[in-house]
Amino acid sequence: MLVTFTTEAYADITMFGDVGLAMLKMMGHSATVPGAIRAEDVPVALERLTAAVGAMPATAPTSAKDADEPNVSLRNRALPLIELLKAAAKAEAFVSWK
Repeated sequence: MLVTFTTEAYADITMFGDVGLAMLKMMGHSATVPGAIRAEDVPVALERLTAAVGAMPATAPTSAKDADEPNVSLRNRALPLIELLKAAAKAEAFVSWK
């Protein structure tokens, strides 16, 4: 499953389902897909996501099975969504996901 975040103010951001659902929960929303955030609620979602990401370690945990794959932390994966939310907040635009 993929989750695509959309707003008029920024390019679409597509994430793997587990990552997208984790981001939704960090923003204070249920993991319901599809969904949306009203324009007036975007700054709060941005603040929650930024706070949650700021509390995370900078690097992803490693395991033996992932030895050949690069590790990308949720903190790094959140950066494009944070930019999308910033653009939406500035433009006073809603954000949806499907």
